[in-house]
Amino acid sequence: MWIRVVAALLALSVTAGCAGRASASGFTGGRLEVVTAFYPLRFLAEGIGGDTTSVIDLTKPGAEPHDVELNPRQVAHIADAGVVVYLKGFQPAVDRAVAQEAAGRALDVASAVPLLPLHTSTGGEAETAHGMDPHVWLDPRRFAAMADAISARLAQADPAHAAAYEARGAALHTELDALDAEFAARLQRCSRREIVTSHSAFNYLATRYGLTQVGITGISPEAEPSPRRLAAVAAEARRTATTTIFFETLVSPKVAETLAREVGAQTAVLDPLEGLTDPGADYFSVMRGNLAALTTALGCAA
Repeated sequence: MWIRVVAALLALSVTAGCAGRASASGFTGGRLEVVTAFYPLRFLAEGIGGDTTSVIDLTKPGAEPHDVELNPRQVAHIADAGVVVYLKGFQPAVDRAVAQEAAGRALDVASAVPLLPLHTSTGGEAETAHGMDPHVWLDPRRFAAMADAISARLAQADPAHAAAYEARGAALHTELDALDAEFAARLQRCSRREIVTSHSAFNYLATRYGLTQVGITGISPEAEPSPRRLAAVAAEARRTATTTIFFETLVSPKVAETLAREVGAQTAVLDPLEGLTDPGADYFSVMRGNLAALTTALGCAA
């Protein structure tokens, strides 16, 4: 009697556990399960996937994605997903899990766009894998190319809804083209073209629109700058008559505030969009907020 009861309970437990996970085909409840590594990739996957996908993000809202670690449940999501969208070299824990659990079902968005090399003039902080800058989503044109790649991959994984993925991807690409045109127009005529940032995350944006990024720290937002680096940035800020030292939302602004006091500047937020802190915001609203901050700081003509 007791043996039959225990066996029944074990069977019920296994059934319940399986119900909470995707099927072997990568679909849950008829929807393609897509796992994304951090916010910008989730934004694209949700916008393109619509109501025929279920998107799970590995980086919690408001968390710093650079050093994310995965729990067993998140690794299981990667193993069960129909598509995993990530940026190789940006999050080592995600890279390892993808290699072990989803190598044939993963899309590395860096394969869709050319990455820029890291600058090494910010004090020798540790670089990402391959020495490339991962912050590619801050260039709307490159981000549009990533959207195209995700659209194609979802269509391949779920042919029944391919036309819808392609249509939503094309619409998103058009919106990103419009955003690029806004940036180009408003940053065309400015009194200054140097942006001093607490974290060297804005090389793609600067390269696209003819600006020069001066980073206090390197690619890691939590790195501490050396006194020598601080002195060099302060000298550059004075030379270029910098009025604003930019900091970001997910790390402490103390270094930026210290430098601003040193050179007689103010501080403002320039968001690298690695994770959202405002639940009502999205990629487009944050990027337009960045544009407003840049035009004010750089003295750009209306």
